[in-house]
Amino acid sequence: QVQLVESGGGLVQAGGSLRLSCAASGSIRSILTMGWYRQAPEKQRELVASITSGGSTNYADSVKGRFTISRDNARNTVYLQMNSLKPEDTAVYYCVAFALVYSNSAYDYYWGQGTQVTVSS
Repeated sequence: QVQLVESGGGLVQAGGSLRLSCAASGSIRSILTMGWYRQAPEKQRELVASITSGGSTNYADSVKGRFTISRDNARNTVYLQMNSLKPEDTAVYYCVAFALVYSNSAYDYYWGQGTQVTVSS
């Protein structure tokens, strides 16, 4: 019902920047929250940043001051601007949407396939 397509991942040198994008499509009635999680090898998946339809944001302490999340509600797209990247930011980044589709009566979580971000030292 909801497809999330991430783009913008890749290999970057420490101190560099990347911008991730995630576009949601499908029979979407509304999206309350969009965000990014990441999972490094042998690590638990963690929330990186999230943003509500009203613009409220949350960030992991490890990325505050370096990452910025934003969204284009009209296009159902969320972005993650990542600056001053560190090797410990290396992970698979997953886009998530808390959304209501036309066939359902309740919101549910939808996940993208993930995009690899690798930061070299």
